[in-house]
Amino acid sequence: MPRRVALLGSINVGGNRVKMADLRSAFERAGFTDVRTITASGNVLFDHDGSSDAGARIETLLTNDFGIESFAVVRTYEELARALDENPFAGSGEDKLVHTIFLESQPTTDAFAQLEVDHAGRGMERLAPGTKALHIDYVDGAGNSKLTKPFIERRLGCRGTARNVTSIRRIMETMEQ
Repeated sequence: MPRRVALLGSINVGGNRVKMADLRSAFERAGFTDVRTITASGNVLFDHDGSSDAGARIETLLTNDFGIESFAVVRTYEELARALDENPFAGSGEDKLVHTIFLESQPTTDAFAQLEVDHAGRGMERLAPGTKALHIDYVDGAGNSKLTKPFIERRLGCRGTARNVTSIRRIMETMEQ
């Protein structure tokens, strides 16, 4: 079975507190195997045979077990590596400020163009489209940026969850173990 990672949105932020031991147990009860969490920010490694939509199952699990409406992006090691490779800011920007927003679907070229137009003049961030991803260099930090998750999701027409380059590399290193 291929190893996968669930990148969960809104875990341990905004009041959505979940203990990682409880999250691992919930995944195991749901039939996922070899479950492991990385940091306390909603990164869960697991094995899955691919016979069902793991993302939808995980979202249901989060709602039923923890009362959290969340979003789960499921990716393989290869998909994480591709996201890093296609991120034009990885290596040129500061790793903790360069993010990939993993998206549930591929936005249209027009939607990305609209995001760029609507963002013009709002901040120093650099943007680049990716494969079911949006790459951002939050030059001055994500915390003060006007390029927020709701702003992005409205324009792209799909949900996503962000990880910085440092986190993506840490996840990939753990997946290799």
